[in-house]
Amino acid sequence: MTLYIIHGWTYTVEPWAKTLKILKEEYNIDTVMLNVPGLTSPSEKVWTIEEYAAWADKNLPDGAIALGHSNGGRILLNLLSKNPKKLSFLILLDAAGVYEKSFKRGLSKFLSRIFSPLKKIGPLRKVYHKLIGAEDYAHAPENMKKTLANVLASDKNLKIDHIPTKTAILWGRQDKITPPHLAEVMHEKLKNSTLKFYENWRHAPYIDDSAGLARAIATALKSTETPAKKTKPKGRA
Repeated sequence: MTLYIIHGWTYTVEPWAKTLKILKEEYNIDTVMLNVPGLTSPSEKVWTIEEYAAWADKNLPDGAIALGHSNGGRILLNLLSKNPKKLSFLILLDAAGVYEKSFKRGLSKFLSRIFSPLKKIGPLRKVYHKLIGAEDYAHAPENMKKTLANVLASDKNLKIDHIPTKTAILWGRQDKITPPHLAEVMHEKLKNSTLKFYENWRHAPYIDDSAGLARAIATALKSTETPAKKTKPKGRA
């Protein structure tokens, strides 16, 4: 069995190495990590979510089994919203893609205006971005800053209710980047999905719990042999 993985907003996939090794050695699962343009693959252009979805469509074989972590999940959901039959099975790991107009989002904009003078002072620039919760933005080159803005804004228009793909949603209870209530929203909208929470995982379980993540992925893949049934999220693992 081969599992294709689209990673999140990161510039290295080295932290995934231990999980991938366990998947191969203990569960006989081969993995193909796709290098996302502008992140782990060089690109100087500004990307839109539509272009990322087209890139994924080109690089994934029809009927593939795929996992999307964080922004990788957003890319796969956008792909399936346009091409619902592309994948035979989907794993969403602490995935992005749910839009919510929240107090936190409004507060970030407010703080951005209040503290914006800091970004003009070199040593304080990182402090400014940390204050508004935009460290990914702070570390990105200019084209990827615009790309990040594009993909975040795209969530408002993403419709996933019609996606038929059998989906396993795996989520960390301690995730502060994509909080657990977003998993509930995805589970509700994706009619052919299951949801399982892991109590000690944060946003990057391949760092927190490599063996546990490999086990969770292998367990999810076993379900490809039987029809998915809507389940209430399990609280502990």
